[in-house]
Amino acid sequence: MGLFRRGPKRDGRDAPRDPEFSFFSADEGTRFRSQVREAFAERGLEVTVYADMVSDDAGRQFGLGNLAAVLHNDERGPRVWSELVRQHVAMVLRTMDAPSALETLPAEQIRAQLYPRVVGAEGLDPRNFGYARTIAPGLYEILALDLPESVMMLTDEALEPLGDLPYLRDQALYNLRGLPVEAHETVKDSEGMRFEVVLGDSFYTASRVLALETLVRQVTGEELTADGALVAMPFRHQIAFHAIHDTGMLPALNAMAAFAATGYEDTPGAISPYVYWWHDGTLTQLSERAGDGDGLQIMIGEEFQALLERLVAEDDRRPGDDEG
Repeated sequence: MGLFRRGPKRDGRDAPRDPEFSFFSADEGTRFRSQVREAFAERGLEVTVYADMVSDDAGRQFGLGNLAAVLHNDERGPRVWSELVRQHVAMVLRTMDAPSALETLPAEQIRAQLYPRVVGAEGLDPRNFGYARTIAPGLYEILALDLPESVMMLTDEALEPLGDLPYLRDQALYNLRGLPVEAHETVKDSEGMRFEVVLGDSFYTASRVLALETLVRQVTGEELTADGALVAMPFRHQIAFHAIHDTGMLPALNAMAAFAATGYEDTPGAISPYVYWWHDGTLTQLSERAGDGDGLQIMIGEEFQALLERLVAEDDRRPGDDEG
């Protein structure tokens, strides 16, 4: 998975877009849903196809979002879509017909496969996820059970028999810190702007903002200072950061704001189009859409302004190149 996904033989961005999955063209969306219906029919199940899901005669519903994301992100393009759809439908039906993992797995194994996930407010029903922790405006932390063929987002009802929520969250964070770095790229320019991007197929890549100190140590070999870092989580498979040491964070802030907005747009598993200041485990939003809805703007509160003024003063006190 690269920074920018350019699959072969895809319709251009000027083609009419699918109203539900705008990363598809309208024709691609129609082809996708037709393949889904055919894959279910091949397994003896007639379904009614809607924009974002299908349902069968028994009232079971199967969401299409994750499958659409898989197809969009596969670099081989539409030539493999039909086979991927068949594989996904087979996996979904196996999962639906199998007993719940919460009923069959021992408690120790459940705890070992528990991870925190950062998700946006869209699609998160507060009636089922009352325990969700707000980590920034519009961003929430929930718990998920990682299974071989699926990810189970755990509702209030599912968590209740598993034990104390703070203990479960600590266990999930422990598991998150143990994840390997799948891929890492450095974005930089000739003027010295620099930030790091971690990518991965894991559904928890962006959620590593919850254990940012560990991630920074894995990628850079250094510890975060009390000044923290700039961080962005455009979608679930990507996280970007810049550890703050000096005023070099300013060009990184502007570049990361554009990077986050671009990565978020029309992206499966989108989380946030904004860049944040991570400090002491707290996220403070630093970018937002301009008031006219066109472009971005940086917003700096008093605490971040104080940090910036101190870093400018420290830079001014450093020996200059013209001293001799």
